[in-house]
Amino acid sequence: MFVLSKLFGLLSSPANLLFLLLALLCLLGFTRWKAWQRPLLLALVGGLAIVAFVPWPAILVQPLENRFPGPSSLPQRVDGVIVLGGALDPVVSAARDQVAANGAVERVNALIWLGRHYPKARLVFSGGSGSVTTPDKKEAPVARRYLNELGFDTSGIVFEDQSRNTRENAVYTKKLMAPKNGEVWLLVTSAMHMPRSMGAFAAVDWPVIAYPVDYLTTGEGGGFAFDLGSAFSNIGNGLHEWLGLLYYRMRGWTHAMFPGP
Repeated sequence: MFVLSKLFGLLSSPANLLFLLLALLCLLGFTRWKAWQRPLLLALVGGLAIVAFVPWPAILVQPLENRFPGPSSLPQRVDGVIVLGGALDPVVSAARDQVAANGAVERVNALIWLGRHYPKARLVFSGGSGSVTTPDKKEAPVARRYLNELGFDTSGIVFEDQSRNTRENAVYTKKLMAPKNGEVWLLVTSAMHMPRSMGAFAAVDWPVIAYPVDYLTTGEGGGFAFDLGSAFSNIGNGLHEWLGLLYYRMRGWTHAMFPGP
């Protein structure tokens, strides 16, 4: 099922879908329906123009990011902080022998800030390998190296390195940390990823407080702009999460299609 979910994720990429459509149009020229090739190609070009013009961040991404607002004020007491992986690239890091971060590195930076703000809180970084081809390259060791290079003491941090997806983040982290009733835990991940994450933790009966980071939108709507590259990026990111929410609900890994506060 893990491999199947990854293949399903590939189909959420607009670039992959565009390639499939172009390939089908090319094959159409060798069939008895080749007369349809030109009008369908024109329709595809027109569709791409519309895609480039529509404000996809406001349509697909913003509802996800706005679902769980960050706390207006931090709790006085926090017993633990959970940071989900997805901010560091273990494959590139191993190949280049230096930490390779992506646009979600705010997740790990938040661990540093919250760890200093709550020195008595238990800290856990949850991130194994989400790759089918390189399962031995895991994110948790890269996170340890990154934090050490920034001068942050990692001796008290728990690094969970077995999880391959958000569901396993919740399952394995709960098993490791054994949270007690009444404890206050913060969950740190990208704002767009927060609904699925909160739903996954609720499904394993672990109430946590959302601490979203790595915002991609302003939260106040979006304007129109002709930018196909940006459109593909936003559609890909948004579809990945919406399809992930649907998949998790179908598997029973969340209690709702769109988990909320």
